[in-house]
Amino acid sequence: QLQLVESGGGLVQPGGSLRLSCAASGFTLDYSDITWFRQAPGKEREGVSCISSSGGRTYYTESVKGRFTISRDNAKNTVYLQMSSLKPEDTAVYYCAAIPDAVCGSDYYLRAYDYWGQGTQVTVSS
Repeated sequence: QLQLVESGGGLVQPGGSLRLSCAASGFTLDYSDITWFRQAPGKEREGVSCISSSGGRTYYTESVKGRFTISRDNAKNTVYLQMSSLKPEDTAVYYCAAIPDAVCGSDYYLRAYDYWGQGTQVTVSS
């Protein structure tokens, strides 16, 4: 079964940190660009960050620059999103998505991704 599974979400206080993981099973991520999306209640889904298949190119939405870091370990078939200095407005369900194409650029969030995870809830609250 081909799937992506996110983990690492939870409840954290403002200013705290979390690391999300996106693990693939049934296929290799080696040739895929990976994007993290998020969707807050009542809001549209937004692209948060993407990483190219080699890890050499990354992109971040403006609101998370300097606070979030995307990385990947192809040997573990896993992509990570390290989130620091979290704010209440970061509260959302976070999803990872994969596409076997080079899309990590300014319009990465507009592309049609082949695989999606089920999402992991991140809640930032005191």
